[in-house]
Amino acid sequence: DAGQRAAHLVGGRMLDFIEFDDGFAIVKMYPPKETQGFTLAESSVRSKYGVTVVGVKSPGEDFTYARPDTKVSGRDMLIVSGHVDLLERFAGRP
Repeated sequence: DAGQRAAHLVGGRMLDFIEFDDGFAIVKMYPPKETQGFTLAESSVRSKYGVTVVGVKSPGEDFTYARPDTKVSGRDMLIVSGHVDLLERFAGRP
C-alpha cells in the first residue's frame, strides 16, 4: 500500500493521496494552470475531468469547502476526490 501511495505522489501535483475501496481516492494537490484565476464553475473541472474539488486551502486562510463560485489561485491547495485514473489525469495537467 505504501509503495502504491508513493507512486501516485512522484512527479506530479499531488501532495497527498488516500485511496479507498473500488479505486476511489482523495488527493491534496496544487491546482493545474487552467483552473487558476477562475471559479470552479468557470473551469468546469467536474464535467471536463470527472473529479470533484471538495475544498480549497489558501495560504494564511482556513480550509473552505468548495462551491461553484470558489475562485482558485496558483498558491492554493485543492482537495479533490474521484476515481484514481481520473485524479491522475487531472493532476497531470500542466
